[in-house]
Amino acid sequence: MSALTVRPFRRDDRDQLTALVNAHVAAVVPGVSVSTNTVLSALERQPDEFITDPWVSERLTLVAEQRDHVVAAAHLLRYRADPEVGESYRDIGEIDWFLCHPPASFRPDADDAADLLMGACLAQLARWNVRARYAGGEVPAPAVYGLPRNWPHIRAAFERAGFRHVGDTEVILIARVPDLPPAEARPGITVQRTLGECGTRLTAYAGGRALGFVEVDTSLARPERHARAAGLADIGNLHIDPAAYGTGLEHRLLAQAADWLDQSGVDRLLACEPSTDQTAIDRLTSAGFRELTRTDRRWQHRPG
Repeated sequence: MSALTVRPFRRDDRDQLTALVNAHVAAVVPGVSVSTNTVLSALERQPDEFITDPWVSERLTLVAEQRDHVVAAAHLLRYRADPEVGESYRDIGEIDWFLCHPPASFRPDADDAADLLMGACLAQLARWNVRARYAGGEVPAPAVYGLPRNWPHIRAAFERAGFRHVGDTEVILIARVPDLPPAEARPGITVQRTLGECGTRLTAYAGGRALGFVEVDTSLARPERHARAAGLADIGNLHIDPAAYGTGLEHRLLAQAADWLDQSGVDRLLACEPSTDQTAIDRLTSAGFRELTRTDRRWQHRPG
């Protein structure tokens, strides 16, 4: 086999890098892929991370290459050390995402590529002299963040390098919009549609009092961001007043959301919940959702 080399990303790597990103995305969320423009833009800034992105002082993308073929890639971030940066991010280095092909009969040295690239990443973090090193898998695609359980080869590369999971685990769920509860009229309850913090908000009222709301984000497939995510939306918020627990209000809100999503041309809806909140997970599965995957957030480099 020809020698593996690690070098900084070049613009002419863009198509191969996009293919590598999409191969990993496809293992997590069905029917989603990102455009080359999306990948290139994400290397320069992350506009959706409007709080943490301004704290980044340096960005670097590395690729592992063999026979002019990009077989692995990683994107690194360095956060500033000044007081304006949130304490948990201050003076840290992060492997924002790390991707590589899994071992296979036609690519038996895939682990070598991953380990060589990981070594280069750790060397860069050492040169930055950051106080702590973290890693994740935040590629620019909906519902792909942390370290999805669908990437065991990436988990293995992290663990070989001394990274350990120190954060939370989230359950990502998906539902077909036609499988959501049907709309049923309930006397005394009205639903109002407004703009919410994370998308379109549908709020249920009774006697002038808000009982709960659901927010759905239908902007996941903006053409400048994603090449193939049409028909996909996300629950940004789902809140029920404790006094309305057990009344089926969440089903009514999801039914209203389903009607709105259907008119928007959306046929699938994503949601995520902490793995420790089984009540919330059960509430969604009873309404037509099913578990898509689990993802482990925040990995810290703890060698030895």
